[in-house]
Amino acid sequence: MQNGRSSWGYFFMKRLQAQHLIRDLKKKMVFLTGPRQVGKTWLAKEVARSFPESLYLNYDSVEDRKIIKNEAWLDKTELLILDELHKMKGWKNYLKGVYDTKPDHMMILVTGSARLEVMRQSGDSLAGRFFRHRLLPFSPAELSRLKEPFQFATFLDRGGFPEPFLAENSVDADRWRMQYIDGLIRTDILDFEKIQDFRSMQMVLDLLRSRTGSPISYTSIAEDIQIAPNTVKKYIQILESLYILFKVTPFSKNIARAILKEPKIYFFDTGLVQGDEGAKFENMVALCLLKHVFTQVDFLGRPCSLHYLRTKDGAEVDFCMVRDNQPELLIEVKRSDPNPGRALVNFHNRYEIPGIQLVLYLKRERKEKGIEIRSGEAYLSSIEDWGQTLISD
Repeated sequence: MQNGRSSWGYFFMKRLQAQHLIRDLKKKMVFLTGPRQVGKTWLAKEVARSFPESLYLNYDSVEDRKIIKNEAWLDKTELLILDELHKMKGWKNYLKGVYDTKPDHMMILVTGSARLEVMRQSGDSLAGRFFRHRLLPFSPAELSRLKEPFQFATFLDRGGFPEPFLAENSVDADRWRMQYIDGLIRTDILDFEKIQDFRSMQMVLDLLRSRTGSPISYTSIAEDIQIAPNTVKKYIQILESLYILFKVTPFSKNIARAILKEPKIYFFDTGLVQGDEGAKFENMVALCLLKHVFTQVDFLGRPCSLHYLRTKDGAEVDFCMVRDNQPELLIEVKRSDPNPGRALVNFHNRYEIPGIQLVLYLKRERKEKGIEIRSGEAYLSSIEDWGQTLISD
């Protein structure tokens, strides 16, 4: 694949999620959520091509809204796609009624903004009636499995959102990102919750962009911006709910204690990171690992999660992959240092947990002190290998 490819339909049609969507649609409703402009609507329409009788309805369209409210689709419809349905008052009870009375052959795919995900979590009127799918940006692993050639440096610079990643040049990618950020602040956040002080929200976002991968103190940020710590926490929760950023918390079997510890912040769009390529590489690793965790949870029903490790004296390992509340893999991220980190080696020896050090610039992969020293590009392009272990258990 070359950046700037114009046949976007071909590219989107080959996203790996499509086969999982079709499989689950034959069992229950599917809710497809994810970040803004990640390709949810496009993917839904491409899935619709697999069915002779499909219908796409967007609640934002006046004409489509009439059809939705009157349930005026044909009985022969095989796949019904409802986009932005969460904007309809009482949408969950409406959807429950549609699902419970639909013909046996009809499948339902519900797509929408991050607000759909938040609203879905309140109440249980749809319990047992749907599967959740979270669509994230492209990753090296996804493209590798699709046998699509790509430039790893492009991921590092632009991130995996379709438009900037496929842009003809970096200028177009930067123009997209500027509009994307403006839309997030002025449209998505306003739609999500009434914010009186947009300037403070923007300042929090900008500050977080420069602190990617560092433990975040709400109090410290509040002092920098001159707002209350609870306001900072609220803003970060909103940014998280809107799939703008995600938190990686320290692992602890004592969940109550873990909540009190400082989380680290990463972005769904690696291009938002303000920092050197080391910071961007760590964000990319975090996002790839999170995407892998979502795959295990959404497709396999595996209780997996992503954390980091940190002791009271400050010894830290960047990431810890956890399954069934047990740490299974430790990952340290370095720009060019091929020597295994002391904390990584100590945690590996003490708890007998496999450890990997991912290096952006590495001449030769090897194993040292029980730690695998791996090329970041090679590992992130084959991360599903860890998932195959879970599948075969």
